[in-house]
Amino acid sequence: NEYKSYLRVMTRSYDEAVFNDILAEIKTSDLGWTLKQAVQQELSKPFVNVKDIKRLVPVFLKESGLDVKLRNVVFTYLLKHQPPLELRANTCVYVPPESSTEPMFFIRNAQARWEKRILKSINTMCTEKSIPLARMRTLREQADFAQKWRDMSFADEINSEIRPVYAPKDFLDVLTSLSSPNYNPKIYDYTDVNERAGSAVWGLIQIRLHLKTTQELRVLFNNLSTHYFQTGADDIEGVNLEWQRLGTKVIQAGYSPAGQRYLQQGCYPTQRGSLWLTALNVTPSQPDSQYYTQLKSGVFKYELLVDKLFLQDVRLTAGNNEAYFVFEDLMVQLLLCFSRDTRLLEHFQQTTALPPRAYLRGNVGEAEKTVIYPPNGIIPFHGFSFYLAPLCFIWSEPVTVYLVFKELYTRFFFRLHCLSSHPQGILSLCLQFETLLQTYQPQLFYHLREMGSHPLKHAFNWIMHAFAGYLETSQLLLLWDRIIGYNSLEILPVLSVAIFAFRRNNLMEITNPSEAEAVLADVSSLKVIPLLQYCLYARILHPV
Repeated sequence: NEYKSYLRVMTRSYDEAVFNDILAEIKTSDLGWTLKQAVQQELSKPFVNVKDIKRLVPVFLKESGLDVKLRNVVFTYLLKHQPPLELRANTCVYVPPESSTEPMFFIRNAQARWEKRILKSINTMCTEKSIPLARMRTLREQADFAQKWRDMSFADEINSEIRPVYAPKDFLDVLTSLSSPNYNPKIYDYTDVNERAGSAVWGLIQIRLHLKTTQELRVLFNNLSTHYFQTGADDIEGVNLEWQRLGTKVIQAGYSPAGQRYLQQGCYPTQRGSLWLTALNVTPSQPDSQYYTQLKSGVFKYELLVDKLFLQDVRLTAGNNEAYFVFEDLMVQLLLCFSRDTRLLEHFQQTTALPPRAYLRGNVGEAEKTVIYPPNGIIPFHGFSFYLAPLCFIWSEPVTVYLVFKELYTRFFFRLHCLSSHPQGILSLCLQFETLLQTYQPQLFYHLREMGSHPLKHAFNWIMHAFAGYLETSQLLLLWDRIIGYNSLEILPVLSVAIFAFRRNNLMEITNPSEAEAVLADVSSLKVIPLLQYCLYARILHPV
């Protein structure tokens, strides 16, 4: 009870439901078991009086370091479970259950139609190729599979006719087809440029959402200013050593908010692994290793259709990339375990998406006899493995890579392939990109549009993949430092605008879409941090 009281003080600004959720999460975690053991040991000491427990609990937590771990749990929960701004602003108003994750009904309907389309594609593939959604391997097959696990030689056995369920281009078509029944762009006043409302009147995204203004973006990314030291831009020997010493102190403290704040100015490769674990509150433990082994056993025992989709995706995208091909085996292993992880279903509480369901064999049409398929509820798109590939550069231990990948996916990446009006959602990011580019580079935007080469068609892959597979790996990790540090994906459209502005002169000379594609095809040589600084604080985001 005293521990509950201490936790209640930490969450005093939030309602009882938040407190109960955090308490339930702690009880089922390793931290909950550690707290119980610590209490028993403390109470067993002869000089401890039961009457003094209330006074001793805060002291004991701080001395044992458990205070920091508790704070990290609360901090992480609040970051991942913040409701949309519209709902936070009207807490006294009744919110229907279906609106708790998405207040706009036409977006909910569009997401439901998109999910049906994906399921139809999966079912058609099963029928055409005579492949079951899932089957149990024979004991002989399980033994063979376990033998091949290390070198993944079975990847050569993939049916080459297996195709991705959908590609980013298909998803972009869905986004651009969205329209709000309350907004008609044809009667829009072109002289009324409202940056906050997302008025990309020349854009492909024809709905209006609440966006950050340029000034709000500058405030959000204030620590990217040229007034502050930045790894990836100000790499001076003496300053580097001082910044690394500060990084060591942050790692030793183990406090997630401090880790996030540090990453806003980037970190060096030697410290990145420890700093990301601190900022994301990921602490690999023995139970995590056991759970990973359990997932691996599920892979050995059952064959799923999505296994072939993941395998094919790795071979065609990340595994075919000159920077990532050496990690092909590891990526396949991790993604197959990822597909079996039912703990990932919790992230559907934050999204408009619903996990796909399949009928049990022989029970087609009986709604009560369905199961979530695949077990994690996630069907990969073409290029999904790029979310995982860069992490293989940071850690060699599969369990650690897996835990960080899962945390990044459930905190950030799931929003990049789900329809939502959330400020971090793909719709808002695309609209932010179009609004910024149209507002501050109107001549460039209009020229590309007239040449039949719409800017978003080029930038969409960058945004949907969080630039993985497009930037050189060291630059990509510097970008992801900032995504974790600011807990925001809104840096992606800003960087996209910066790239267009940086190559403005070449783009203004193009006369057809293929020339624009050639200009923007390779961005691997670009330096991310100087571009972001130039975009936000120099000349790009200023009215022309």
